[in-house]
Amino acid sequence: MDIRQESLKKHYEWNGKIEVVTRCPIETREDLSLAYTPGVAEACLEIQKDYNKSYELTRRNNMVAVITDGTAILGLGDIGPEAGMPVMEGKCALFKAFADVDAFPICIRSKDVDELVRTIYLISGSFGGINLEDIGAPRCFEVERKLKEICDIPIFHDDQHGTAIVVAAALINALKVVKKNIGEVKVVINGAGSAGIAIGKHLLNMGVKNLTMVDRFGIICKGMPDLNDAHAEIAEVTNLEHKMGTLADAMKGADVFIGVSAPNIVSEEMVASMAADAIMFPMANPTPEIMPDKAKAAGARIVGTGRSDFPNQINNVLAFPGIFRGALDCRASCINEEMKVATSYALASLIPDEELNEENIIIGALDKRVAPAVAKAVVEAAKETGVARI
Repeated sequence: MDIRQESLKKHYEWNGKIEVVTRCPIETREDLSLAYTPGVAEACLEIQKDYNKSYELTRRNNMVAVITDGTAILGLGDIGPEAGMPVMEGKCALFKAFADVDAFPICIRSKDVDELVRTIYLISGSFGGINLEDIGAPRCFEVERKLKEICDIPIFHDDQHGTAIVVAAALINALKVVKKNIGEVKVVINGAGSAGIAIGKHLLNMGVKNLTMVDRFGIICKGMPDLNDAHAEIAEVTNLEHKMGTLADAMKGADVFIGVSAPNIVSEEMVASMAADAIMFPMANPTPEIMPDKAKAAGARIVGTGRSDFPNQINNVLAFPGIFRGALDCRASCINEEMKVATSYALASLIPDEELNEENIIIGALDKRVAPAVAKAVVEAAKETGVARI
């Protein structure tokens, strides 16, 4: 039985991957009076007097909503909100397992940006943070932007920022191995959707100066007709030499390739055209843009993918549990760029320089040090930037 068949069998057995467990005893009349009526009225009145008491008198201080509209579920595309529930439940299970964050899956039957934003805003008072998940681009950018404008809790689109943070952490260490400077390397990102654009923006914040974005129609260049808003925005700060052409053209002489696109679209010839000691992160799942053995044979020095059966797995689970753990612990009002940068460096630092090598540039997803290290970095950055509220 392969892993997909075994997983389906287990999902039937589990009948759901999460459940609600009570934190208070309900055994006696007194228990009932304390947890519910009449005693519960006192907690309600305290919150009425001071909204912030909702964090102290309810579980809101540790609760995150994991929200999708079902339009970009894994590599499956627009399969609907109910079909996305197994993924959202899985995300919630990871929140609990890795960072002891209570998370709830919420799948919304709408593709309308304003309806999504209004729905999420209306329930936001029940949670300490919102994790947006598997919402199609470019709609996801607008949903996140509008929610950040009206919500007073962290809004985090993991497909964008979680991916970007872990890619940057892997790149920090890969550059140490090949002895190249982040401000001097030429980086190519293929796939200008939610993840690709977020990776690009984050790498620019990290110090990358020479960045080229490529999508299905080729290299993205400022002034091109018919660019969507997200592409037009990223075109302002990338491809400063205004090159035109294909992915193959973009990869010539590049030091770094990052793929968040489609399987088997990078050839060995394209890898061979890159600079010496090239770094490649082909992350299309389940089949990467080029398989690691082929990339290595063609001259790549370091290869990382999204898969667990190859070295250097670039996995979002390294980021989001610890990020929300830290944001909840300091009651942050948002997750800002400084917190994301701090997370990348915290993840990178978990592998000492003397242990870095071509097949060990990113910490393993199951390492117990990850979430505490990320949470600590997030809290420190939140306090330094004035967004921590406790």
